[in-house]
Amino acid sequence: MFIKKTKKVSSESKEKKADKKLTKDKTTGGKENIFQIVSRVKNEIISRVLIRPLITEKATNLSAIGKYLFEVAPKANKADIKKAIKFLYKVNPIKVNIIKVRGKKVRYGKARGKTKNWKKAIVTLKKGEKIEFTEK
Repeated sequence: MFIKKTKKVSSESKEKKADKKLTKDKTTGGKENIFQIVSRVKNEIISRVLIRPLITEKATNLSAIGKYLFEVAPKANKADIKKAIKFLYKVNPIKVNIIKVRGKKVRYGKARGKTKNWKKAIVTLKKGEKIEFTEK
């Protein structure tokens, strides 16, 4: 029988290593507090929920009455979308409607295919609140 030798490590050193991994900021090289970690995680999650605002003729007409259109992640639900809008644009949505858009059949020469299915959200805001989109 072989006996495996294990190195005894105190629990304090394990906790210190774990803290260093959590609090190490890659951009500044220093430590970041818990609020910065939470806000970074929120930004990553929100950027996965809202893909992009839809800026079309119909969307522009709807924005005049306080409704805005967004392309959202296929697995996003109304609660996720509402939280993302609140966090990103600092407005309170009254209502969120979701529409599943089916992909269209396409042909490229002899090859046939289909575009992706996607999800569209119509966000209704309180009267007087607006969302400003900037071009990038």
